[in-house]
Amino acid sequence: MTERPVRRQARGLKRMAEILDAAELVIAEIGYPDMTTNHVAARAGLSPGSLYQFFRNKEEILDGLVVRYTDERQEFWAGRLAALTPEVPLEVLVGQLVDESVAFKSRAPAYWALLYGSATGDRLASAAARLHAAIAANVAVMLRRRSPELPQARALTLGTMAVAMVKAVMPLLPSSPDPDELVTELKIALTRYLAP
Repeated sequence: MTERPVRRQARGLKRMAEILDAAELVIAEIGYPDMTTNHVAARAGLSPGSLYQFFRNKEEILDGLVVRYTDERQEFWAGRLAALTPEVPLEVLVGQLVDESVAFKSRAPAYWALLYGSATGDRLASAAARLHAAIAANVAVMLRRRSPELPQARALTLGTMAVAMVKAVMPLLPSSPDPDELVTELKIALTRYLAP
């Protein structure tokens, strides 16, 4: 008796994820201001009426994307940074973290379009600020595991600056004539900045 509702719920969650995937593609192509629910429905292979069963308007789609980006990324970074041991050389550690940020930028171009776009208002900006603060706190914990004598306040400052440096470079990559060079320079800057 309970199997059918659980299956329906799983199908509904899968459909919502597919709609958000479609919205990401539309936003990456034409931007959030020009996106309509009809665009998203067409990209998801749904009728507009079917889409409205899950999201009533584009603002609800944005809210779904905000939750997706902030929750998933916070969970990812918390786990990733907690798994790093003090024995990992700093250059390797920085390289892995920067490479993951660049890979995420490639996988989720809509995130960056929304983060740096003005049409999404303060909702994504405040969610992104919370996410980046949480990542900075996780970086601080990881730095203190590497150097237990490092004061907590200093570790948090280092984590905050490291996140800000990555965040500042990401929007430069698409228009750079040599994005790999920028990534290399970012790794060098972070490694030197975080070195004890």
